[in-house]
Amino acid sequence: MTDTTTHPAHLITLTVNGQERRVERGTTVAGLLEELGLEPRTVVVERNREIIPRDDYGEVTLQETDTLELVHFVGGG
Repeated sequence: MTDTTTHPAHLITLTVNGQERRVERGTTVAGLLEELGLEPRTVVVERNREIIPRDDYGEVTLQETDTLELVHFVGGG
């Protein structure tokens, strides 16, 4: 979670859709999506140019300098 009161050593910096973001060290892809208020079933996540299988979102831990692209699908007609 992004929290300015957290000691900086516990934060990592990564890029999400072209914008720098700081998150707690140990945050998973699922945790980031939750923090962003995104439903994992409607998001495709690319990490460092590789698509992460949706079933792995809870297992993949984000690392310093990761670059993520999140594509959020919205239903409609």
